[in-house]
Amino acid sequence: MKREAVPSWLQILLATQFFTTCANHLLASRNECTLFCTQCEATPAAFCNYCHSSNHSTHRVIQIRRSSYHDVVRVSEIEDILDISNVQTYVINSARVVFLNERPQLRASGVPICKAPSSSTHSCETCNRALLDAFCFCSLGCNLRGLNMEMSMPSMVENSPQSNGKDHVTRINDVGSSTTSDKDSCNDKNNEEPPPKRVARHRRKGIPQRAPFF
Repeated sequence: MKREAVPSWLQILLATQFFTTCANHLLASRNECTLFCTQCEATPAAFCNYCHSSNHSTHRVIQIRRSSYHDVVRVSEIEDILDISNVQTYVINSARVVFLNERPQLRASGVPICKAPSSSTHSCETCNRALLDAFCFCSLGCNLRGLNMEMSMPSMVENSPQSNGKDHVTRINDVGSSTTSDKDSCNDKNNEEPPPKRVARHRRKGIPQRAPFF
């Protein structure tokens, strides 16, 4: 999934709580909210089969299912409207599905783990969950988070302390070089030989001559 290919309804889908009782059909049977409309983006986002018949009969609707208490959607229902080529798929009840959001990873002691086991050769780039195949993400939510992280990386690099430090060092070097050049010019001036001093010469008087004897 590329950032420009992310539909506006995806974030709403990931934030929606499903398998709640429909407020419009409290007394009806099978009134769980397991459906989502990719066209309306109206609230409430999750609705039941009765709401589907009355309000979304002509819209593109996908059904959310459960696997081990986590929401999934069938690949066949979503692959033509969303690029899921980087998301790990699983076969559940003979149908291939993808998970909507990241699943918590727990050890036997109940302590969350962050890294994939060393025996796994593939892991989610966002949460490090071990993957079965050569995919990049374990869920649609992790895929979206990965895209958001990629978008924020350029600004983070520009504002990083390292880049600011480099600019500071460059400025210091520039100031140092200019100071050094000034010192060198001063030294050059000091090393110049002063002009020779003029020596005042006194003209000697002629040798006195005696008057001749007569």
